[in-house]
Amino acid sequence: MEYSNKIIEDIMPKFRSAMGADHDKYKNHVYRVFLNCLLIDSEKNNEEKYAIASVFHDIGIWTDHTFDYLDPSIEQAKIYLTETNKTGWIDEISIMIYWHHKMSKYQGPHEVIVENFRKADWIDVSLSLLTFKVDKKKINENRRRFPNSGFHMFLIKETIKNLFKHPLNPLPIFKK
Repeated sequence: MEYSNKIIEDIMPKFRSAMGADHDKYKNHVYRVFLNCLLIDSEKNNEEKYAIASVFHDIGIWTDHTFDYLDPSIEQAKIYLTETNKTGWIDEISIMIYWHHKMSKYQGPHEVIVENFRKADWIDVSLSLLTFKVDKKKINENRRRFPNSGFHMFLIKETIKNLFKHPLNPLPIFKK
């Protein structure tokens, strides 16, 4: 069964040239995170916000050529939200992006949506070792629909490169 989301499909091509060969593997990650959000939040009233945050949450890797990409990713999201007259969402989506690697439960403004997004990304990054009680069968269906295509190997390589470049700050993206 084919699946697409209009927001993801509208935004992703804008970054194709910056991403080069990584475009499709990141796009699949974006879809897996987005669909994990929908599995976690059954109300679907935040679907558009999840789509936008999913596209932008790691985009700074390519736009700013850095593994310290949270702030650059937030800046790209702010540009998009301003261009699309959604400035009222800037705070919420910025917080979603900033805390998506948090190792423990997020508590603060926009707690529910931020925590849902954090869990959704961790489900994918952990290769479904973490499920947060989401139906593993549905997670795996989405993984088949949008295969890894080398995304996790890309993350491992980028982590190792960053370790050598910045040995005192090897993982700047992780938050407590």
